[in-house]
This record gives sequence, structure tokens and C-alpha cells, in this order.
Amino acid sequence: MSQSDEPTLAGDIDDGVLAEARAEATIPASRGSVEGAVQADQEGAARAATAAPAAAPSPSSAPARRRSLWRDRNFMTLWSGQALSQFGAQITELAIPVLAVLALNATEWEVGVLNAAQAAAFLVVGLPAGAWIDRLRKRHVMIWADLVRAVALASLPVLALLGVLEIWHMILVALIMGVATVFFDVSYQSIIPSLVRSHQIAEANGKLQATYELANIAGPGIGGWLIGVLTAPLAILATVGTYLFSFVALLLTRDREQLRPPEDRKPLVHEIGEGLRWVFGNPLLRRIVGTTAGGNFFGTITATLLPIFLLRELGFTPEMMGLVFSVGAIGGLVGAVATPRIVGRLGEARAIPLSAIAFCVAPFFLPIASLLPALAFPFLVVQGFIMSFTILLYNITQVTFRQRITPPRLLGRMNASVRFVVWGVMPIAALLAGALGTWIGTVPTLWLAAAGQLFACLFVVIGPFWRLRELPDAHAEHADSGADEPGR
Repeated sequence: MSQSDEPTLAGDIDDGVLAEARAEATIPASRGSVEGAVQADQEGAARAATAAPAAAPSPSSAPARRRSLWRDRNFMTLWSGQALSQFGAQITELAIPVLAVLALNATEWEVGVLNAAQAAAFLVVGLPAGAWIDRLRKRHVMIWADLVRAVALASLPVLALLGVLEIWHMILVALIMGVATVFFDVSYQSIIPSLVRSHQIAEANGKLQATYELANIAGPGIGGWLIGVLTAPLAILATVGTYLFSFVALLLTRDREQLRPPEDRKPLVHEIGEGLRWVFGNPLLRRIVGTTAGGNFFGTITATLLPIFLLRELGFTPEMMGLVFSVGAIGGLVGAVATPRIVGRLGEARAIPLSAIAFCVAPFFLPIASLLPALAFPFLVVQGFIMSFTILLYNITQVTFRQRITPPRLLGRMNASVRFVVWGVMPIAALLAGALGTWIGTVPTLWLAAAGQLFACLFVVIGPFWRLRELPDAHAEHADSGADEPGR
């Protein structure tokens, strides 16, 4: 995405795709006060951009400035920890539902409560977390979050080996890990500018995202194999080890983040409101948030019942379930590679509604697979490929747009505000999935969720994206902040 002093989206994505795009995949006050805040924040962003090169060692030549981050020991320390923890997280994402459905024989409602617990923190503490994180060293927040997640997760295999594990233990651990993940993810979305130079942000995000996609492809398949060989509780221990490795890597990483001076801090409620006004004061962001929230709501209903659908309705083994996820996830890697060409040909603004239409139609493949059990496996692989491909295309474009137009001091609150809405709907959807699955059954609920997805894409499909082609940069967005019609 173009900005007057930065490369285009195609150029950035040629070096890699944005790491933040993965986090949302499943995706006002008076005008005068908002514009005043925008102007002040943009001045702060300009000062930060001017000061950033001075904070890092001064390069001796232009070629040195373009040196690959693979040669940056500090970045590689962070990358190694995140690469391993992302791989471990994929194992646990498979092991947790297998443990609940097969070992504890959880009902649809219990699975719904478990999924709701995992996402509840984004609804409960998502907004204040952004304001708190903007006052703290983000790397330190991530260090503590990794430690908490490792300790909480380690309790599950211990309880299972003692023979006393119950579903409420898993729900409690999910709540604790959810809170830690809120603080980790919001910090993670905002830390890269303090680790690398401004012109290296896209490359850094791209390397982290490409690593995640590889973990997303290999993790579920290996996770299914580990569960089959070691059982789900012992497979979870592998993830504990990766969180501890990430914890150590973050301890060894060095950042150059400057804390905001105390005099620049305002009451917490005011700072939360500032982040919300920034997001919802932008007509394009409002529409993007609407589609992402709707997609996550109905997508969570599907995801909540998916383990029951695969393991009970279709009779898949954990190995088959992991293989479906792994092969389908290849679409994410292909989507990351194809995004520059798609955006270059169609325009970044038009890529948003087109990708939204695709990932809102793909969920129909799931209930259709129940009508064709002999073809269920290839059907689900194709569905996963389409979903992964189009969600990556959508999220790469919209997350980059958000990063580009948001001043540095508002990044944490912007991300937290967006997450509050787009992830805050997920615990509600998970509970609804459990209730509907109990009341009308798993497959009928999947049909309802697929139909709901069609409505989610309307926010961007009927918006101004078709006529824009390119999304505005920070300066144009400020100048034209009232030009577009408001989002729905």
C-alpha cells in the first residue's frame, strides 16, 4: 500500500507478508475532537519516524541499510522463539478439542463453553489491555504472557496423568491463557517498529508470517501424529516447551522502544476512548471491522462445532483431522505469495470485498460434506484451502492499511479496539454454537452459520471499496476523513 515515503504494498509483500494478518483470521465523538487528535498523533508519528533511524546504529552505506534481517542477530532471536511457539500452538489447537471430545466425552454445550473461555478475555479486558500496553514495554509484557501460558497449559497433562482432569479444569486454563494471549498478541502487533528500521518492517512482518504459515501447514499434521502416538495430554507438553523457549528468546531480545513520558498519559478511560474514536471515526475501518466481526461471529460457531463434526459425525481420527487442517492451510501460504499479484492487478481496495465474498461462501462446503460422506475428506481440504487463501488476502490488505494510517502512539489502542470488536463477538458465538448444537444438532447449526457468513461480507461489498482501487494513506485519510459515507 502506497504511502508517500514508503514502498507499495506489492513491494512490501514481495519481501513477505504481514505477521499481524494471521491474528484476525478465522479477520464517534465529535468530528472536531477526532481531527485534533489525528493531527497531534500524526505530528508525533512524524517525530518518531525522524528519530527512529537515529535510535539504531547508523549504516555506512545504502546497501548496508538493505541488508537482510536474516543477518540481524537480534531479530533472529525473536524470530526463533516465535517460530517454535507458533508451531507448538498449532499442536495444542488440535490437542485441546481432541482431549475434550474424545477423552472427556464433552457435550456440544461444554465444547461451546470451552471455546467461549478461550476468547472471553478479548471481550472483558481487550480494551483496557491496549491502553495499559501503550504505557508498558511491550517486550516485557510478552515475556510474562509466555510464562503464564506455559505454566497454565502444563497443568492439563499433569491433571490428566493423575486421572483427575475434568472439563472445568480445561475451561479455567482456557480463561487464563486467553487473558495472557490478549496481552501477548496486542504487544506482538506493535513491537516490530521498535526492533527494526522503518523500511524493514514489511520484511520483518513477512518473515514472521511466512514462518507462521509453515507452522500452520506442518503443525496440525504432526500434532495429529503426536496425539496418536503420545496421547493428547503428552502432546500438549510439547507446546509448553515451545512457550518456554519463546520466553527465553524474548529475554535475550533487545528493543529500542521508548516509553511514553508520564505527562503524556491521560486517564485510562480517555485513552480507551481515543483508540475507539480512531477506529470508528474512519469510514473505511468501520466497514472492515463490521465484516471482520461478522465473519468471526459466524466462523466461531462453525469452528466450535468442527471437532464434533469431524470426530463424531464423520468419524475422522485425530490424524485425519490434523491432515485436513494441514493440507487446507497450504492455501494460506499460497495466498501470501499470490497477494502482491492480486492486489497489483485488482487494486488493494477491491481485493477486500472480493476476498470477503470468497471466505463467506466457503463455509457451505462443510455441511455439504455431510451429505457426501465418501467425498468428505477432499471436500474439507478444498474448503480449508479456499478459506486460508482468501482470509490471508483479506487480512494482509486490511491490517497493512490499519498499520499505515495509525500513529505509533495509538498502535496498541487501535489494535486492542479492533480486537475488542472482532474477537469480542467470539465467546458469545461459541456459547450460541453450544446451545444450537444441543438444540437442533451439529449439522443444522453449520448450515445456519454458513448462511450468516453471507451477511457478514455486506459491510465491505456494498461500501466504497469498488470505486477506490487503492486505499488512502495517512495524509489522504486525514484530509478526506469526512468524504466517504459512514460505514454501516
